[in-house]
Amino acid sequence: MRSPGPEVAPLVDSHAHLEDPRLRRDWDAVLDRARGAGVVRILAIGTTATDSATVLELARSHPGIFAAVGIHPNHAAAAGPDDWPRIVELAGQPGVVAIGETGLDRYWDRTPFAIQQEWFDRHLELAHRLNLPVVIHCRDCQAELIEQLRGLGRPVRGVQHSFTGSWDEARAFLDLGLHLSFAGMLTYTNKSLDPLRDVAARVPLDRILVETDSPYLSPHPYRGQTNEPARVALTARRLAEVRGIPPEELARITTENARRLFQLPAGETL
Repeated sequence: MRSPGPEVAPLVDSHAHLEDPRLRRDWDAVLDRARGAGVVRILAIGTTATDSATVLELARSHPGIFAAVGIHPNHAAAAGPDDWPRIVELAGQPGVVAIGETGLDRYWDRTPFAIQQEWFDRHLELAHRLNLPVVIHCRDCQAELIEQLRGLGRPVRGVQHSFTGSWDEARAFLDLGLHLSFAGMLTYTNKSLDPLRDVAARVPLDRILVETDSPYLSPHPYRGQTNEPARVALTARRLAEVRGIPPEELARITTENARRLFQLPAGETL
């Protein structure tokens, strides 16, 4: 186990799909590059019952990797009768620190929306019962997702991952108790993403996380390429610029936020 050098600030990649073959085929090199970039912990995200079992196995066999288990809204329609009981069983295992990826999605038409909402409720209830944070996906349906969360009548511990919404939506999620995580889009040079950078500049520092969403959303200058955990350092650096603070301070803050939200052990690193 290798610690990052003193010139590298420790970082947590709070959302990566480590089971993806694009990462697994170069697995040792992916982890080496992550360590070299200062990444000390990774949250590996499940999107199906099978993926969830895989990310838990990765967490069990690699210090510094932790698992979130769940069924993505776009996969809910394809879930079999044994898949949810399997998620419930996995959720109670050591190494699981969150429930998800769950949520709602109107961009893709893979699962009827009412079914997505029912599966989202299942995940929210399981997370509440186990006192685990929830990892939330939201695409093109922020209003409906906020309404469903408000209907719980209680704060929600968790993270709105890869946030891309408006400040009003950000404030609604923050009022519900959630953290907001920023991914590679923050680094893209499009002027159309300036409003997102403006939102990132306003989020309270104790509610902000960084992620890659590997192998997706690779940051500039690697946009369009397979993303990997090492590149969370590029997003963190851009976020530090947006916030007007040193990268080392931003890394310290986001790492502590992730450690606290997911209750990660202090001494266990990649």
